[in-house]
Amino acid sequence: MGKKKKKDTKKSGKSDAHAVPVRKKLKIDPGKPAKVLSSRVAYHGKLFRVIAEEIREANGKDAFREVVRHGGSTVILAVDRRKGKKDPLVLIERQYRHAAQQYLYEIPAGKLEANEDRLAGAKRELREETGCSAKKWSKLARYYPSPGFLGEWMQVFLAQDLTPGETSPDEDEWLELQMVPLSEVLRLIDAGKIQDGKTIIAVLTYARQLGRKP
Repeated sequence: MGKKKKKDTKKSGKSDAHAVPVRKKLKIDPGKPAKVLSSRVAYHGKLFRVIAEEIREANGKDAFREVVRHGGSTVILAVDRRKGKKDPLVLIERQYRHAAQQYLYEIPAGKLEANEDRLAGAKRELREETGCSAKKWSKLARYYPSPGFLGEWMQVFLAQDLTPGETSPDEDEWLELQMVPLSEVLRLIDAGKIQDGKTIIAVLTYARQLGRKP
């Protein structure tokens, strides 16, 4: 019998397993934004606009994109860390989300008013939705919910030292509030019972900062 010929990976189309470089540290390179060749408003609604654009990306290729532009929103992880308690309480809202066709468990959030500072908006939203105010505020995380078509980025604030008060939600809002131990929120995330993205990001980031294993 003759010798078996080695497979030619180049002809077969198979790529080298080590073609993608392995790095100990992630290379952070924001690069340059695409050049906008043309732009028009395809839709203008009460909460957002849809912009249709022809662009030229960094690789020289032209592409068509539809981007949702939103006035901005803010997110609040409100936490009660009582002295002597190792398991902080997290303020959770239950509300119906028509787009998701179900009730979701979420942390407080809301859209910003025109030219409103994000921290000021966070304080206002927490007070309106939950009646609570907080003495201690800090930035927790910043993220893009869906960068494939949504231009909005969201800032998550950590609110601590809570003081309860009267709520004043919007006319179309109905919220059920409850304080839930962090360990229980983490369990519900692991079980797939909490499906809201901002809540998962905020809670896991906070738990990591506390040294917990998500």
